[in-house]
Amino acid sequence: MNNTAEIQCPRSITDEERARAQMYQLLGVLLSGPPTSELLRGLASLQGDDTTLGSASRTLAALAERTSPEDANREYNNLFIGVGRGELLPYASYYLTGFLNEKPLANLRGDLMARGIKASDDVKEPEDHIGTLCEIMAGIITGEFECDSDLSSQKAFFDAHLAKWAALFFTDLEKAQTAVFYAPVGSLGRAFMAIEAEAFALQ
Repeated sequence: MNNTAEIQCPRSITDEERARAQMYQLLGVLLSGPPTSELLRGLASLQGDDTTLGSASRTLAALAERTSPEDANREYNNLFIGVGRGELLPYASYYLTGFLNEKPLANLRGDLMARGIKASDDVKEPEDHIGTLCEIMAGIITGEFECDSDLSSQKAFFDAHLAKWAALFFTDLEKAQTAVFYAPVGSLGRAFMAIEAEAFALQ
C-alpha cells in the first residue's frame, strides 16, 4: 500500500463513497507507518468545517505543516512500536480480549478468506491491525476486491471487525501521552467511526 491517500476505483462509485474510501485510506496509511514528507505536505492542505470531523482535519493540517518526517517517525515509534511495545497496541484481538492473536484475528482471517481478500506478502503485522482494517474497508467500498462491495457487505465487515473497538482505540490515540501529531488523527478517526456507525445503523 502506497503512503498516499489517493484512491483508484475499479468500479464507478458516488462522491460520498469516494470520500468515505479516502478517509479510510488516509487513516489506514497514517496508522500503518509514519507519514512521508509528501504525505505531510498533502495533509497540510486539509480543510474542514465546524463539525468534529472538520475541526480534527484543520488541527491535523496545522500540525502536519510544522511536523518533520523525523518527528513523525519518532512519535509513531513511541506510540505503536516502542522498546518491547508502544504506548498503544492497535489490534482488534488486544482491544476485544486483552491478548494478541486471539479469536477476533481468527474470525477476521476466515472472513477475508471467504471474501477472497489476501494479505500482501510485504505486510508483517497481523491482519487485525487497525491500519490494515481501514485499508480493507477502503478497498471494499471502491470494489478493489472480488467480493461484494455494496452497503450490506460494507456494513457486515464494519460490524464484525471495527464497530466493537475502533472508536475506543481512536479515543485512546487522541488522549495518548506521546501523541502530538497523532492526537488529531485520533480525533479524526473517532469522529469518522461515529459517522459510519450511525449511517450503518440506518441500513
